[in-house]
Amino acid sequence: KVCKCPPRHLTLNFSCPICLDVFNSPVSTPCGHNYCRTCITTFWDDKVQYKCPVCNELFHTQPDIQDNTLLSEMVDQFRRSVRVKEQPCVEPEVPCDICTGTQLKAVKSCLVCFISYCQTHLEPHQRVTVVKRHELVEPMDRLEEKMCKKHNQPLELFCQTEQVCVCQLCTVTDHKSHPVVPLKEEYEVKTAQLGEIESEVQQTIQERQRKIEEIKDREERCKADAADQIASGVRALNALKDRIVDGLENLDQMVKQELESTEEQVSGLVKELEQEIEDIRSEMKQLSHIEDPLHFLQTLRTLNNRQATRVWTTVEIHCPSMITSYLDNLMGLKKTLNRYMDGVPDTESRPKRPTLPAAKVERPERQKEVENFLTLCK
Repeated sequence: KVCKCPPRHLTLNFSCPICLDVFNSPVSTPCGHNYCRTCITTFWDDKVQYKCPVCNELFHTQPDIQDNTLLSEMVDQFRRSVRVKEQPCVEPEVPCDICTGTQLKAVKSCLVCFISYCQTHLEPHQRVTVVKRHELVEPMDRLEEKMCKKHNQPLELFCQTEQVCVCQLCTVTDHKSHPVVPLKEEYEVKTAQLGEIESEVQQTIQERQRKIEEIKDREERCKADAADQIASGVRALNALKDRIVDGLENLDQMVKQELESTEEQVSGLVKELEQEIEDIRSEMKQLSHIEDPLHFLQTLRTLNNRQATRVWTTVEIHCPSMITSYLDNLMGLKKTLNRYMDGVPDTESRPKRPTLPAAKVERPERQKEVENFLTLCK
């Protein structure tokens, strides 16, 4: 299977000005020019004004295009009579970018179109005025990659200062004072140095591999350190939980015992006061029936002495100091726990460390904090 594109000398009158290939379903515009039906309709689809691509004649509305029957028959006859004599492209030759099917050998590359052409498809560049001004060079594979993006010229030189490929115009602009050599010369130098370069690359690879092992080792140490921290935290929190459970069980009993002691004290004081009241009432009753002056005065003195014996206005009932102290300690523990927990960031807000720790290190200050915390729980 070979390319169906005809040779140049047979396509002068049978190539579409748009696709530059042999006509396919040729049609004619009112101005007399011929195109493939698909090419001209596609050309007009995204246009506001309709004009002929060849003579630029302007049409106010999209013109009616007529099938060119005669040209179509001539093209069909031409296709049947043409036999392509050009040979398919073989490596390392540069293939034609336009050929369909088997690609033919390119004879020129266009620095404007960034396309390589075989002899057949090069014909429009030698005939059509618009593209005749394009600069043609010897065939180049991957043409766009080999062009200077700034000057649109082939990258043929190598700047030894900045170690980049440059074009001829670069040597008189950005790289004016830099030493440059042809690409092939630099290629030969670098090829000769390939063994040394490979040695340096291998050394770099080994350094990277050692770094990988070091990072993995640090990761394992971090995991072990994290496990130790979790275990310490769990022990501390479990100890606190156990003490809280014990405290809940003992608090009720402790408060009740203190309350019973207070109730006994209150009961004793009340009984004592009631007894004194009863005695005073009895003595007052006796005093009202005494007629003997001596007995009266002696009884009155006894009554006055009884009232002066104890001053009840200074007697008070105080809450047991043990319960108050216990509650104060609990509040202090709560504040300490709050401060401790507030100092531990949650998982979402904790910033990620940019680097792994070099190794597991002891934290005496942290251990001391844990021990103090456990002491508070006792």
